[in-house]
Amino acid sequence: MNEYAKAITRLDNGWLQVKVPLAFSLKWVNAYLLPEQEGWTLVDPGLRTEEIEAFWISVMQEMSIDWKDIKSIVLTHHHPDHYGMAGWFQERSGAPVRMSQAAQDCANRLWGENETFSDELTEAFLLHGMDERLTEAMREHMRGFRAKVNPQPPDPLIIRQGERISMNGTEWEIVGGEGHAPGHLSFYDRQSGKLLCGDQVLPDISPNIGWMPGGDSDPLGAFLASLLEMLQLEVSMVYPGHRDPFPEYRRRIEELLDHHERRLQKMEEILSDGGKSAFEVCELLFGTRLRSNTHNLRFALAETIAHLIQMEKRGTAVRVETDRTIRYRLAETK
Repeated sequence: MNEYAKAITRLDNGWLQVKVPLAFSLKWVNAYLLPEQEGWTLVDPGLRTEEIEAFWISVMQEMSIDWKDIKSIVLTHHHPDHYGMAGWFQERSGAPVRMSQAAQDCANRLWGENETFSDELTEAFLLHGMDERLTEAMREHMRGFRAKVNPQPPDPLIIRQGERISMNGTEWEIVGGEGHAPGHLSFYDRQSGKLLCGDQVLPDISPNIGWMPGGDSDPLGAFLASLLEMLQLEVSMVYPGHRDPFPEYRRRIEELLDHHERRLQKMEEILSDGGKSAFEVCELLFGTRLRSNTHNLRFALAETIAHLIQMEKRGTAVRVETDRTIRYRLAETK
């Protein structure tokens, strides 16, 4: 048994849950290997680094799976910790990569040749009050992901919400979800109640709300609406992108909805003593220690902006914009 064998869990449905290591606080991302009549379907293979390449080589050897045994690569969304190894696996297996059109568009925008998104996001954060001393760290942090997603799959097969996809001898319904990542897809087997849901519904932790310039105009609103739609599904077991599979689907959605309502209320309290930038609100919520952790700062500031936008939509906050700054204050009560 090699050193990576402990990262492999044999699930009772014949699937393999593979805990692909991550260097940041999430610790691992779940890839799933689903057995087919011939070969395997691979879902969300993880972030690309030399260490993760070595990890997958060892996992494949441990499970006696040949590269050509991978017959299909399916992606729930474009985030690097799910998407990054897709092209690498495709080069070795020849398997097609399947993803949503929005996910492909985001991947091209963020990491395509001559991308400008790193500058666009950094400039947007500066408008929202980010300390100028953090500018280069944020820009380089974003550019650093390019190597962790290359090679990118050149011609993915586009799959869409409302369609079906065959995996593990089952026709899965493709379920859309927004707010965490544009074009996020989950896969639902109505007969068994299984749901492969990427990062749309996670146990223990709240999926980050993925605001970005030029993206969804109200990502938190889209996320909450997606959860309410998904609440209608009869789910017996959830297979998430992080942490372990869990059965408490409805309760977890209700907890996530409540979490964001409480966050919005907390932000109303923060704005009650005067207008603030998103960066100021972010530091009051999450602390100034994030200045030394650019990765976590990016997530926290994007989530803060998403909540302030939702407050504006609800009429509880007012956006005050000049050429150089964007700030928010509480709306006047009538």
